[in-house]
Amino acid sequence: MPLYEFEGKQPTIHPSAFIAPTAVIVGDVTIEENASVWYNAVIRADFSPIVVRRGANVQDCAVIHVTPASGVEIGPGATVGHLCLIHAATLGEECLIGNGATVLDGARVGTRAMVAAGALVTPGTEIPDGMLAVGVPAKVKGPLADTPAERWVRVNPAGYQALAQRHQAGVKPI
Repeated sequence: MPLYEFEGKQPTIHPSAFIAPTAVIVGDVTIEENASVWYNAVIRADFSPIVVRRGANVQDCAVIHVTPASGVEIGPGATVGHLCLIHAATLGEECLIGNGATVLDGARVGTRAMVAAGALVTPGTEIPDGMLAVGVPAKVKGPLADTPAERWVRVNPAGYQALAQRHQAGVKPI
């Protein structure tokens, strides 16, 4: 896996975390226990720190980056879907950022909230706990509870932790 030190700061990765062999991790990045970073994801902390909390997953081709003023925190059990961009934002525990969504500088996504696929969370926006946000720009549609999307937020953390263990044990170059 490509890990890079930058200006004396290097990634810290818990031994139980799964890092796909094609993921790129640069600089002041901390990846906690049972977290996963998937194929072709890029996590670059060259200005400020990035923390991927326990059990969180950063899926294929996601890009996580920072500004000099603000880092990124991806909360415990949070999901960053395929092709997402997270830039200098904070993601709450077990929130889900849908495929292809963008979350920009200073935005905060609450605990067990969901940003729908393709949505754009503009700078400084706050998505409250348990809410569903959709659109460009993202607007809070209402509570996630009792919607079909709630299932994804509930099952994704454990599902991706189990899948990461399978990849850790079963992926081999050919």
